[in-house]
Amino acid sequence: MKKILAIVLAALMLFTLAACGGNNATEGNANGDEKLGMSESPIAAVELATDYEVPADFKIGFICLHDENSTYDLNFLNAVDKIQEALKLTDEQVIVKVNVPEGNECYVAAKDLVDAGCKIIFANSFGHEDFMIQAAKEFPEVEFCHATGTKAHTEGLDNFHNAFASIYEGRYLAGVAAGLKLNEMIEAGQFKAEEAKMGYVGAFTYAEVISGYTAFYLGAKSVCPTVTMEVQFTGSWYDEMAEKEAAEKLLSNGCKLISQHADSMGAPTACETKGVPNVSYNGSTVAACPNTFIISSRINWVPYFEYMINCVANGEAIAADWCKGLDAGSVELSEINEKVAAPGTAEKLEAVKADLAAGKIHVFDTDTFTVTVDKEKNKNVNATVDENGKLISYMADVDTDTAYTPDTEVVADGYFHESEYRSAPYFDLRIDGITALNEKF
Repeated sequence: MKKILAIVLAALMLFTLAACGGNNATEGNANGDEKLGMSESPIAAVELATDYEVPADFKIGFICLHDENSTYDLNFLNAVDKIQEALKLTDEQVIVKVNVPEGNECYVAAKDLVDAGCKIIFANSFGHEDFMIQAAKEFPEVEFCHATGTKAHTEGLDNFHNAFASIYEGRYLAGVAAGLKLNEMIEAGQFKAEEAKMGYVGAFTYAEVISGYTAFYLGAKSVCPTVTMEVQFTGSWYDEMAEKEAAEKLLSNGCKLISQHADSMGAPTACETKGVPNVSYNGSTVAACPNTFIISSRINWVPYFEYMINCVANGEAIAADWCKGLDAGSVELSEINEKVAAPGTAEKLEAVKADLAAGKIHVFDTDTFTVTVDKEKNKNVNATVDENGKLISYMADVDTDTAYTPDTEVVADGYFHESEYRSAPYFDLRIDGITALNEKF
């Protein structure tokens, strides 16, 4: 058997820390990074000794919600390019479909990929899940993998799988960098400590978004204890105008720094125009925002792509839920923009990263935040807190059903155990210090 030593360009940058038709000449993908004003994390070659042979007739298909104009989808497309190069797959073996809505179009795309001979089909958006499950039931000989989904561990299908990464670790580290920047501005007399307010542009009120912005806030709070944060939701994963307007609203409210979980350049460019520091997502925006960009976190999908191909090539089962983080190179930070970041940011992040890896820091440590339960507003009703608002217990909706019934205790040993009982996030608590401006609880 021919051995393929896959030199996977997994991005382990300065720190190893959640959307495509035609062959992998993806429509408009050329120079996608340049179009967005984004650049990837610094890349270091990581050897993954993949002792298997990819058959000559092997094909893999990818389904993406948008195209390279979305930072989220561009991040996936870059990973597709890397795994194709690493495994020396031809364009005929890698079929990518872009701009596939979260509707029956996803099932049609999946069926087309089956008809094209794909052995694995991967879809990258939350709303694709039910249509991927439909296809998995119809085509049991094909493996269907899905990012950000919640149902693989309860569906009981051998050929349907969910995958994610512990991106909350990266959000937390990016938050530390944000908090250090706030401290620098406070010390420079730009505003008082009690005025240290951040803004966050969120797409939807899903647990994935809530988990991410809470982790970001807790990272900032760990170094800037007076920080507060406001969140403005757009109701869309990708709407450049809505994201820009959300950022501008937050800036008009006095926010001193902006971050986001939304997929366009709307928020970063609004910050660059106003001269306000920004922490982006899915890749560095330093090229377009040289005077405001600090750092970015992202999921690197190369390790998972290598894993699922390896499993199929070796005839091994793919895990129903797969979630890796810093140590696996699945969660990353971009290069720091030293022009904007506070002095000492790199050293501090290295120290925090080491403590995360050693288990000395848990992102959702219950000693670091308080929770208010408000039954009238249906806020945190599944939480049990003590007289000081410290979280004691939380029943999360891990086994998702239509009623979102809480089913799993996720607080133990002093912290909330995120992404341990399934790959997709389920942290949906609204903690004190964060105000959602346009969400009804």
